[in-house]
Amino acid sequence: MAGKVLVLLGSKSDGEVMGEAARVLSEFGIPYSMTVTSAHRSPDRTRKIVRRAEEDGCSIIIAGAGSAAHLAGCAAADTLLPVIGVPLANSPLGGFDSLLSTVQMPAGIPVATMAVGSAGARNAGYLAAQILGLSDPALRE
Repeated sequence: MAGKVLVLLGSKSDGEVMGEAARVLSEFGIPYSMTVTSAHRSPDRTRKIVRRAEEDGCSIIIAGAGSAAHLAGCAAADTLLPVIGVPLANSPLGGFDSLLSTVQMPAGIPVATMAVGSAGARNAGYLAAQILGLSDPALRE
């Protein structure tokens, strides 16, 4: 197996939607870990988790958050691993705020942004599988 995926959730309430990414990863036999951490409420903890991801065997980070969704961007700022962002629709703006917060990154802080919600979470799992499949012939098949 080419690597493990770290799935970050901005809060426990994001677990149901982000579980869709985990299900896709499981379908492909890709190991993953899920961690709840907030770019706003626990920035030092988040930074530590992200910076340790590569030494923990992770090759990709999937980050899902709602509202002012800075989790994916904060992760991308602290690692060279690919970061896939999943904006979530758990705010009065229906995910539009999350989408803009996730997709509008400055140059040099790339985040591959998926659709809002469950479809985006599933696609994050599929994209992670595609990326890992580039260096894992068994996964490619």
